[in-house]
Amino acid sequence: MGAVHDDLTQRDVRGGQRVVVLGGGPGGYEAALVARRLGADVTVVEKQGLGGAAVLTDVVPSKTLIATAEWLTIAESAPELGIRDGGDGHSVDLSAVNTRVLALAAAQSADIRARLDREGIEIVTGEGRLDGPSRVVVGDTALDADAVLVSVGATPRTLPTAVPDGERILTWTQLYALDALPERLVVVGSGVTGAEFAGAYRSLGSEVVLVSSRDRVLPGEDEDAAELLEGVFRGRGMEVLSRSRAAGATRTATGVEVTLDDGRVVEGSHVLVAVGAVPATRGIGLEEAGVALSGSGHVVVDKVSRTTARGVYAAGDCTGVLPLASVAAQQGRIAMAHALGDAVEPLRLGTVAANIFTAPEIATVGYSEKALRARDARYVTTTLPLARNPRAKMLGMRDGFVKLFAHPEAGVVLGGVVVAPRASELVFPITLAVSHRLTVDDVAGAFTVYPSLSGSIAEAARTLHGQAARVEA
Repeated sequence: MGAVHDDLTQRDVRGGQRVVVLGGGPGGYEAALVARRLGADVTVVEKQGLGGAAVLTDVVPSKTLIATAEWLTIAESAPELGIRDGGDGHSVDLSAVNTRVLALAAAQSADIRARLDREGIEIVTGEGRLDGPSRVVVGDTALDADAVLVSVGATPRTLPTAVPDGERILTWTQLYALDALPERLVVVGSGVTGAEFAGAYRSLGSEVVLVSSRDRVLPGEDEDAAELLEGVFRGRGMEVLSRSRAAGATRTATGVEVTLDDGRVVEGSHVLVAVGAVPATRGIGLEEAGVALSGSGHVVVDKVSRTTARGVYAAGDCTGVLPLASVAAQQGRIAMAHALGDAVEPLRLGTVAANIFTAPEIATVGYSEKALRARDARYVTTTLPLARNPRAKMLGMRDGFVKLFAHPEAGVVLGGVVVAPRASELVFPITLAVSHRLTVDDVAGAFTVYPSLSGSIAEAARTLHGQAARVEA
């Protein structure tokens, strides 16, 4: 334990065990609530605002922007349903959109703060750092702790040859300062963030060029889903440059130029650099406190969120486990249950549901087909196009499918993929099946509403009943 210097105010909290949470994002505030319910005296240290980047600059803002774009995507199908507009069409006031986006983020942050206040959790505003494994220092205040949770998140990765300026060369946290729609947006990076923003801005009315260094967009996702989405992108007029790596970006008199490795130059009005994130773990005393970091700077944790320093836990994007708010929150809850002696179940990544908020959305849960092949697992699979679903026909939906993976003999559902509007909602029955090891017959035997999109999930399960057809190995 590091010494307390004369210029620090010693904080002696009495009563229950003392927990200090470094970071107020989903991993941090969910951990704080659990610790408080278990009787601990809890302090949350946050420099930006409650909810962290997930609420203020990442998940909440981006999904609010995407929800706005979704209305325009729906409007595109209106003529097919016999709906005619008055000829004025639709236009986007990006300044108004971004004002609403930031207001909703601030409101959500305020709600979280109010909840923590009601629970009697102390909130300290400032940048904290560890002074040994059982003390956090914030300015001139030292907070002693029986347990520390580090949940400091991650920040956008930048390129030294494309330094963000907040005006033309942007990270995803800077998009909400724009007061006008980019005329031609170049998106560098075709992972989840790049694909989501590329699709949203195309729907809002920008010309979009998506620069992908891989063979296809979303290289880490289900191949069929990624191929379908890329086709949708191209069909909506997006330019997708596959196997094209950006070397740098520079401003011009009227916009930006993005130079590719092969010498080609892509011109645009703005460029969004979406090439991943880096953990915000440097310079906050972690290694000095005995907390091991990986080569990428992520905090090394086990299945109950313990680090290599006794009494220090970590959760969220700073651990590099899975960059999902739901996973961060679960890591935080597990950490506090373990630290405070409550019953705890180690983190189970095999049941995590994830969603990509493109149009259509891509939701996944359980084993992917790639993972099953890598494990030499035996499985059967079926894919039902959404266009066959009667409810989808009524709503004018054509792009999408439901795919299930199951064990060929036991029939247990191993995983699934849903590509559809609001796939994030539709995937839940498959999540239940994977979490509780239900069989395809269990799923097929449950009633579904007719007509409904979820009926395709039951139909997919029925097609796998007793199937001995294609067994991949």
